[in-house]
Amino acid sequence: MTALAYGLQLPVQSQSTIYAEPWEADAGPADLVGIARAADRAGFDYIASCDHVGVPHRLATAMSTIWYDPVATLSYLAGVTERVRLLSHVAVVGLRHPLVTAKQYATLDHLSGGRLILGVGAGHVREEFEALGVDFDRRGPVLDESIDALRAALGPDEFPSHHGKLYDFEGLGQRPRPAQEHVPLWVGGSSPAAVRRAALKADGWLPQGDPRDRLPAQIERIRRLREEASVHGPFVFGAITEPLYVGEPGWEVGRRTLSGAPDLVAESLRAYGAMGVDQIQVRFRCRDRAELIDQIAAFGAGIAPHLDHLD
Repeated sequence: MTALAYGLQLPVQSQSTIYAEPWEADAGPADLVGIARAADRAGFDYIASCDHVGVPHRLATAMSTIWYDPVATLSYLAGVTERVRLLSHVAVVGLRHPLVTAKQYATLDHLSGGRLILGVGAGHVREEFEALGVDFDRRGPVLDESIDALRAALGPDEFPSHHGKLYDFEGLGQRPRPAQEHVPLWVGGSSPAAVRRAALKADGWLPQGDPRDRLPAQIERIRRLREEASVHGPFVFGAITEPLYVGEPGWEVGRRTLSGAPDLVAESLRAYGAMGVDQIQVRFRCRDRAELIDQIAAFGAGIAPHLDHLD
């Protein structure tokens, strides 16, 4: 069993009430910079940013309207970090023409020295699609073709081409090209359609809220689908862990939060690797930026070394 990689969905840049901490409401660019640098120092594999163009009134109370643009956010943080990878988790690529998306993310990969991981998903906010003139009910097929078009547009060719039902382009040069020969593309979502899409079209899978007991069956389904379709090559299975707190919190962190001594937390997290997960996305309970940065450092120093050699 190989090492279990670990990444971080950035706070501040998306503030759904499901997971945002109270201090994030007044946070801003300086906080994001401090957190990104801490993740970079602590050996995190990636930092991630979400994607919503706009949130309607009916969802604003739960989701909030604070959703930073992922390309702008990740580009900004690329300039203040050195090695950590930059993940869109997830870009709703069906909202934009693939050539526009390719131009943005190819430039990000070029500027960051090849650190992009392009995470994509179908989206779920109808009003967002309608405002941008995209058919919400056909967002699945739109995403399927968008992935094919992006594979071409982010490939090595200066003049990429794609001829599909929804998008048709050739003869338009786009430079700079990505620094990576192959930009990793991960599909997010846990519906049957999303899991199938990940298995057949992606380099990795980003689940959305699957608890531990559901993951083995999802992983097995992806493996079976890939085998049946003779799809080969590396594939990254992901998981989102329970909320974490390294050490004894001394304050109410919630009953679902995994907390305690580093070796005990690491032992629990190794169970993900045992079920076939390659990378875990963690989120820490915290009361301010300083506590979060301390948690990131504690994870890197006290937990990560126990994830490097899985038995």
